[in-house]
Amino acid sequence: MSNSGSLASLTNDFERFKRELPRDFPSHVRDTYRINLAARYLGRPLPHPIGKGSGQLSLNSGQLETDAEAGLAFAVLKTVIAQDAAGDQSMAAWAIHESKMKVERRGAGWTVTWKGRGWDRSFDEYLALVRTGWDLTRDGQLLTVPSVKYHLPRLEEPFRDAEYVFTTDALAKAWGESPLLLEKDFSPTLAGDQLSDEKAQILRWLREVPQRIRAHADVRLSMKLMNARFDDDFQHEMMEAASGADALVVFNRLFDATAGVAYGGQELSDRNLRVLDRPSARRPIGPSLSGTGNIHSGRMIVDYALRGCSSVQLHTFFQLPLEEYPATGGSRTQRALHALIFDPRDGLLAVMLEREAAGTLARRGGELHFLDLIGGN
Repeated sequence: MSNSGSLASLTNDFERFKRELPRDFPSHVRDTYRINLAARYLGRPLPHPIGKGSGQLSLNSGQLETDAEAGLAFAVLKTVIAQDAAGDQSMAAWAIHESKMKVERRGAGWTVTWKGRGWDRSFDEYLALVRTGWDLTRDGQLLTVPSVKYHLPRLEEPFRDAEYVFTTDALAKAWGESPLLLEKDFSPTLAGDQLSDEKAQILRWLREVPQRIRAHADVRLSMKLMNARFDDDFQHEMMEAASGADALVVFNRLFDATAGVAYGGQELSDRNLRVLDRPSARRPIGPSLSGTGNIHSGRMIVDYALRGCSSVQLHTFFQLPLEEYPATGGSRTQRALHALIFDPRDGLLAVMLEREAAGTLARRGGELHFLDLIGGN
């Protein structure tokens, strides 16, 4: 099929799938456009690059089942706060009830604000959610990844290893297969906390946390890095310090100290892409990257991929008012995927075909490959 023929077919599919997005749309894309959307997160193959970041949209089995039915590639579970065998939590201030999320415009984009932080139910309930996620992962329906906030000491303090021992062991048993896939959350609210006032303290966490987690289970570890309240150079120092992880999620939301809330939107993606655009951020050896921050189009997915991200995590775009999606039917996850993949101007397929026409993306074996975008700008 010629490039013009592909674009015409894309317009037809965009209109046709407004009513219902087929769950196995990656196979349709490969058959129709000869485009392979395969991606990767934490070393695991994905049918396409789009996943859901940790938060209020991944805290119960119903949400996970809806996402699996929609054809989402992966979902990171709500962040649980680590505890020791007695149930004590050094980071208990983060285990507070979520207030209602507020979806609002910020500049040209959208952001979601809320006052709560991590998982506020029992640890046993979280383990039950992990087991549900494992079932979906094992059956190939939806890759799920638990998320944890472990104890982070001040510079002169020791780590509370009892929390690392108990929480990691319990999660590994609930997961049911080795290695345990795990995301360590350095949240945006942490960036606003006094704990994060010292650069040396943050760098110590990033260097030492991976080994402390791995000491207690066979873990494939991703670390979701915050946007610290320092300059771009320090973001690079953080990436270097976190080289012991298997993957890095780059980077969590910005923190508004005046309002006391984290936020996203264009300010976030501008900073994240600017930091990732430096050659030192794209190393041939080291943790793989998963992009996050203001991902509202396939074009933005490509922007992150060109800077080294082999997958992306979204949160806000799955929560827009229904009238903001071009699709007229399906769950919000389906509607979001429809726009991100099939939009004829800014969807992932359109941008990959655009790059092919410009000579910046070539076919291999007759196919365009999403992973060939990685680090390609």
